[in-house]
Amino acid sequence: MDLEGYAKRGIRRNDRNLKDNLVERILEIKKISQKQAGEIANAVIVEAKATIDPAGDLLTPVNSGVTMGDFGVGSRGAGDFYAHEKIAEVIGKTSAVVDSSHLDDSGVVRGNGQYIVVTIDGIHSRLSDFPFLAGFHVARAALRDVYVMGAHPVALLSDIHVADDGDVGKIFDHIAGITTVSELTGIPLITGSTLRIGGDMVIGDRMTGGVGAVGVADNLTARIQAMPGDMILMTEGAGGGTVSTTALYYGKHHLVEETINLKFIDACEALLDAGLIENIHAMTDVTNGGVRGDAKEIARTAGVKLVFEEEKLRALVNIKILDMLDDLEIDYLGVSLDALLIIAPPEHVVDILECVHKSGVAIDIVGKVVNGEGSELIINGKISDFTPRFRESAYTPIKKIAGEKTPKNFDAMKKAVDKAALDAITKKRRIIKRLKTKTCVE
Repeated sequence: MDLEGYAKRGIRRNDRNLKDNLVERILEIKKISQKQAGEIANAVIVEAKATIDPAGDLLTPVNSGVTMGDFGVGSRGAGDFYAHEKIAEVIGKTSAVVDSSHLDDSGVVRGNGQYIVVTIDGIHSRLSDFPFLAGFHVARAALRDVYVMGAHPVALLSDIHVADDGDVGKIFDHIAGITTVSELTGIPLITGSTLRIGGDMVIGDRMTGGVGAVGVADNLTARIQAMPGDMILMTEGAGGGTVSTTALYYGKHHLVEETINLKFIDACEALLDAGLIENIHAMTDVTNGGVRGDAKEIARTAGVKLVFEEEKLRALVNIKILDMLDDLEIDYLGVSLDALLIIAPPEHVVDILECVHKSGVAIDIVGKVVNGEGSELIINGKISDFTPRFRESAYTPIKKIAGEKTPKNFDAMKKAVDKAALDAITKKRRIIKRLKTKTCVE
């Protein structure tokens, strides 16, 4: 629970019972005396009042009036994709070979004649109570993002935050999950950070964090290289953090085991070892937002149209996981499958298929790249809508309440988000100008 946020909301509405309410909230979680809870509440209110109305340009935050939840940020749908486009605008033009404007899985810079590939992935928010699982899946996700750029991962790094009342054992369990992947792949976890969420201001036992990865490459397989005439291939997928979350929160715990594998990495290593990466135009991992989301991003980035065959896609999903998703009425094309999507010229497809098959991973041709824009899904010979929904497929009970439909005020929210992004850019430029002027004077 965020005590500071709670206090500031109370101050803004002139809550006369704020201290008593805070004490009650604190005692719900912490096993301390009424007096100690009162002391904490007083301190929280003092700090909240001191920062509720910050003075000066530097401290005044940029506000859009649109919440993360309402806009679907992090939900891998239309709102999330839009927000990421705005993030790229705030970052601006960079000297990177691949940066956030490409909407790719990783960023790339040049170093000593090679490409240096860097990525970061956050743990699945609903795996806070399952630290080992969170660590395993986020480490695998970070490595996937490096592999799909055509790079050999060389190092992992972690960042873990546990709230004030969380058990210290969570840290070790989480690290054990990360290093299970690390030891099996031979890619070391070399550094990281361990902190509390919000310091003293957040109580409870929630955990969050992320894992980053660094790799090196001679050739890149960035999304922008997809071109008309290419074939689309996909490997088998059983899901990762998202599918695990579905299984956990629908009481199908035994299915989590299906997600514990390294097949994606096995396929990528086989392609790298065989020297076939240079024959591939683009690769990506089918993650949150599913094939729908990846198709939209690739089509937009490369300026092409992607056409998929539903029957071929369905056949590559782990049958136990697919049955669960179908039973729960969850669109398997809108969730993370943790499959490898490969886009390559027709003349190299046979070699790629044979190579991946030999590694023990199922793979097939699932579509093609053509002239045009957007994406299509062919079902029984008929063209079906394949655009991402406002949010990824609702894969937990609470997500089904939130739904997947685009809000009626989405256009108005986009305008507010546009303004917030522009305000952030303006603020950045103003501070840069100020610092440059100060440096010149000194």
